[in-house]
Amino acid sequence: MLKFTKINKENPNKISAKERVKSFDEIYSKYASLKAEEQASRCSQCGVPFCQVHCPLHNNIPDWLKLTAEDRMQEAFEISSSTNNMPEICGRICPQDRLCEGNCVIEQSGHGTVTIGSIEKYITDKAWEEGWVKNIEPVEERNQSVGIIGSGPAGLAAAEELRKKGFQVTIYDRYDRPGGLLIYGIPNFKLEKDIVIRRTNRLKESGIKFELNCDIGKDITFEDIKTKHDAVLIATGVYKFREINLNTSNFNNVVPALDFLIASNKTGLKDKVEDFTNGRLNANGKNVVVIGGGDTAMDCVRTAVRQGAKSVKCLYRRDKTNMPGSQREVQNAIEEGVDFQWLTLPTEYSGNGSLKNVRTVLMQLGEPDESGRRKPEPKEGTEKDLDVDLAIEALGFEPEDLPKLFDHNNLTVTRWGTLKINYKNMMTSIDGVFAAGDIVRGASLVVWGIKDGRDAAKNINEYLENNYADKNNINKKAVNV
Repeated sequence: MLKFTKINKENPNKISAKERVKSFDEIYSKYASLKAEEQASRCSQCGVPFCQVHCPLHNNIPDWLKLTAEDRMQEAFEISSSTNNMPEICGRICPQDRLCEGNCVIEQSGHGTVTIGSIEKYITDKAWEEGWVKNIEPVEERNQSVGIIGSGPAGLAAAEELRKKGFQVTIYDRYDRPGGLLIYGIPNFKLEKDIVIRRTNRLKESGIKFELNCDIGKDITFEDIKTKHDAVLIATGVYKFREINLNTSNFNNVVPALDFLIASNKTGLKDKVEDFTNGRLNANGKNVVVIGGGDTAMDCVRTAVRQGAKSVKCLYRRDKTNMPGSQREVQNAIEEGVDFQWLTLPTEYSGNGSLKNVRTVLMQLGEPDESGRRKPEPKEGTEKDLDVDLAIEALGFEPEDLPKLFDHNNLTVTRWGTLKINYKNMMTSIDGVFAAGDIVRGASLVVWGIKDGRDAAKNINEYLENNYADKNNINKKAVNV
């Protein structure tokens, strides 16, 4: 270890932008074994590992880096997977530049961060190849069951942890494949779908049941799920898209980001998507404008490039430094030819039957607002029109109205529409019903979803154990009487 003064930081090779835009394949190659060991040996093994502190899962990063450097790969995998249900997924899509790597001590000293994400991905990919990833085999089967609504990161992580404890677990999801945004929201060039499918297949083979194409409130009532199970976890995520409220003419070629990404991912999975085939959700040959600056916007611009768009512009009302998305993803998009128009705000949509022009105005950053970020303000006399064939709005997501969808007014929400929970045990306003992930914290990162799912599983386990103990005590008292 401690070789960071002699060995330079070296990321896995990245396919050239000219080549990678021709397909939806992942853009980074894999480390060779010796290279992974070499890069792991750069870890300083510092006394206070800020990488671990700034990881939502508090992964034992220095430990599995040391084991990798010593070529003790199976042990490295066991340590890595002990705190993370999907390390190879986090290694691919986590914004390490904002989390673990962004807080690496040797980065602060000018030696370049340890390539934590790439090594994490390497460890678990190797584990799958070597057969070290086993199905879940509970020590004891329990007759209590848990119903989980939503098969995204929070739902899948909770299901795995509960199954390890021996509970009978059923996951309900409105889509035809499990995985949530991992399967339909994130493009292949960041996360190939086989990676997600092998994870969900492992859960199926471990005895977790999946009820797919199951829309709560239509195909089954929330009350039915509640009655069928001893506890319920709501982990639906947030899917309602935010609008910029400029499409007053209801132009058909103004589309939400998630619709665009789902159509692309389904097409990649060989599904037939009518709106992709007829061109509505297909960027091929079009002048595309994406509005927004988060990771979803980056997914959209990079997808549009790969679909063969004539031009791709990204409009963001703040500057590059203030973009909420990963700077690594912004840089990848720039390399792939995306035209970023910083400090630019759309103000009007116009056209005849379909959108033809987006009027914009330049912005300047003023005083900080209540969030602490400098507030963008328009500059007079800077308006201009952009020719547009397809506008994609990537302005973030909000919760759906779950009390209405689930026909259960006892389900309490916050003023933001997220589910209100008791943060001590993650239970909602309904006894035995818990909630985790984006439906509680708002649109967030996959790694936070995994953490919330793990925490929810722990609380559900305690709840069911206490309830079971209470019932046993009641029965014993009844017998004694």
